Amino acid sequence: MWFTQEYEQAGEEWNPDERHLGLDRIVRVVSQTDQPFGRDLIAELATLPSVNRVDAMSIAGAPLPPTTGHGRPSRWAGEMVGLPEAHLRTRGAPAVTVAVLDTGVNPHPELALSPGRDFVDIIPGSDTFVGDSLDADRVAEDPGVGHGTHVSGIIAARGLAMPVGVAPRCRIVPVRVLGALERDGRLIGAGVVDNIDSGIKWAVDNGAAVINMSLGIRRTGGGPPHARVIAYARRRGVVVTAASGNDGTDALYYPGSLPGVLAVGAVDSDGSVPGFSTWGRQVSLVAPGVDIYSSLLDGTYGLASGTSQAAPFVAGAAALLLSRAAERGTRLTPDGVTRVLTATANRPGTTWRDRHYGAGVVDVGDALRLLDLECDQISDRPVTHPAA
Repeated sequence: MWFTQEYEQAGEEWNPDERHLGLDRIVRVVSQTDQPFGRDLIAELATLPSVNRVDAMSIAGAPLPPTTGHGRPSRWAGEMVGLPEAHLRTRGAPAVTVAVLDTGVNPHPELALSPGRDFVDIIPGSDTFVGDSLDADRVAEDPGVGHGTHVSGIIAARGLAMPVGVAPRCRIVPVRVLGALERDGRLIGAGVVDNIDSGIKWAVDNGAAVINMSLGIRRTGGGPPHARVIAYARRRGVVVTAASGNDGTDALYYPGSLPGVLAVGAVDSDGSVPGFSTWGRQVSLVAPGVDIYSSLLDGTYGLASGTSQAAPFVAGAAALLLSRAAERGTRLTPDGVTRVLTATANRPGTTWRDRHYGAGVVDVGDALRLLDLECDQISDRPVTHPAA
């Protein structure tokens, strides 16, 4: 067997957050033979005095929303979330980066990309995948799916031949964590859960302000997927957004169902939640997710629908809030971003939360207005000095 440290440490030494969450003590064990790890061997490893627990690695997959290389630009989506007003205040800042954990992101005229990383390394079973599925490296391009490139355009497109992205001056960091399987004539996004976790930690350690995960997996046993590294991201001040799911039921998908993650459902051009959007009390917000026009592979454009398309609207909104806060000389925590976005969302009724809409449809213009108001109140507050 080969033994290797699961996570790279953030600096020369493990930092307190890494140690607190036990990230420094996780080791991957890889067989040097074609023999799979059986239950007896896993149970035997678990009895070693130095071992706390042993988990078998698993491949998780979910259907990717199909993209089509035609259609008209969906300008209604930007208007619905208040982009015209928002962009009068800020269009983002290059220092605020959004890590897109997805199928990879390809160069496109619409996108400003920072160096990324590929974490797809599927052993065994790589021969069943379409395109690159072995040897994690620094090339985070998509071998042919287009999902990550479409998501990235929603966040930060320059607006050359499509509606401008939510945060067009922010940069995208591509982090490839999903390969592609073909099943029943369509592609399924799939990856090793542990490799996705490594991608999350790498994004945090490499300066991402926001992580968008337009993906979700069901819990199949044990602890909730991604819980440890999402907690690490939160402790390091990173905002995490995720798709709520596309099965149209009251179901829990991860990481969207983890505490502190902004789980995003979809709405159509009428503001209605479509039948495919997964709902429940875990849904934080909703955003446009039906027939969204965005960037695709080879410099092209097309439409796609899904909560995958809704989540990047909220990721972009978070990036704008962080950019504006920096411009005003203040700093927002992930909880602060969540508070502002949920307080200003457009609710479908009179209740504070709805099981289908969460806090409501994200309104970036109102969110920035509230942030500016709070910054103004802070700057107007008189400075007091302690008595001598």
